[in-house]
Amino acid sequence: MIGIINYGAGNIFSLTAALERLKIPYGMIHSPEDIDGYDRYIIPGVGHAGAAMHKLNETGLVPVIRNLTKPVLGICVGMQLLTSFSEEGNSQLTGIVPINTLHFSGKIKLKVPHTGWNNITIEKRTSLFDGIDDGTYFYFVHSYFIEFNPEFTLASAGYEIRFSAAIQKGFFYGVQFHPEKSGEAGEHILKNFSLLAT
Repeated sequence: MIGIINYGAGNIFSLTAALERLKIPYGMIHSPEDIDGYDRYIIPGVGHAGAAMHKLNETGLVPVIRNLTKPVLGICVGMQLLTSFSEEGNSQLTGIVPINTLHFSGKIKLKVPHTGWNNITIEKRTSLFDGIDDGTYFYFVHSYFIEFNPEFTLASAGYEIRFSAAIQKGFFYGVQFHPEKSGEAGEHILKNFSLLAT
């Protein structure tokens, strides 16, 4: 059963609607006391990484999350929270994955935010991407990106520069795109996550 870490900075409805379509059971986590009873976790998020980190700190869940030994999936800002630092508000994040979240502005000439469908390049084959072809399109909405690092990048995407579309360190996974808004391919990712070995 998936525990959704609900700290007030996520688009919970779209995510829960997708899980319900897939008949994947879930529950809500608001505090450290809620963490038990789940075999995997999702950290959603939209908006400002610094503000999201502040809200997450207020729940008391950050040290608990850092010590989880079951699969965790960060989505969009939830993925960025797994990194060490964000240029958004010059914010220190959880530091679970030792890479940084950077702003597109000043690095590219294309419109910011990066919004819409974009295809990914699978850099490492893992169970999260079972059944997903290289070049599959997913839906992105973000002004900040996680730097490409071959040690942690599962999939990359290009928006004038290459960035991490998916990352992994141990039990911790993150996707910059929104699987809950990415049609069949996105639902496939959520299904794969629900089946990861624990």
